[in-house]
Amino acid sequence: MARVVSVAGALLVLLAIIQFVPVQKSNPPSGAEIDAPLEVKQVFRRACYDCHSNETLWPWYSSLAPVSWLVAHDVREGRAKVNFTAWKAMEPEKEADLVGEIWEEVEDGEMPPWFYRWVHPGSRMADSEKTLIRQWSRDRKGKT
Repeated sequence: MARVVSVAGALLVLLAIIQFVPVQKSNPPSGAEIDAPLEVKQVFRRACYDCHSNETLWPWYSSLAPVSWLVAHDVREGRAKVNFTAWKAMEPEKEADLVGEIWEEVEDGEMPPWFYRWVHPGSRMADSEKTLIRQWSRDRKGKT
């Protein structure tokens, strides 16, 4: 029993110490936002912007290590892949590829990820919202 208490105490001390490991949580200035119909932008804002924009709303748990490390990592990766607030800085070829990829990820249920939907139930997309994104994707691909 004393061993369990010692291990638990050590874990608590370690948990307290890692809180001092800094994590960069920033929102760089936004560029030109994605050009999409208002209804599509609203879905993206609600379901995607926390990881795929420079307008991340950092939740309370993003200040608690080690979860803060995971959240910051996911935001960095998300912004690198697709950034809806730096959309117009992209080359047209990349934009055309991303438009199709966005729909594929939504259609396959990969985006938003299950763990994000679990913590943020408001990010779940209704079938009607998925239809909006599918139509937007088809319309955009036809323009490029």
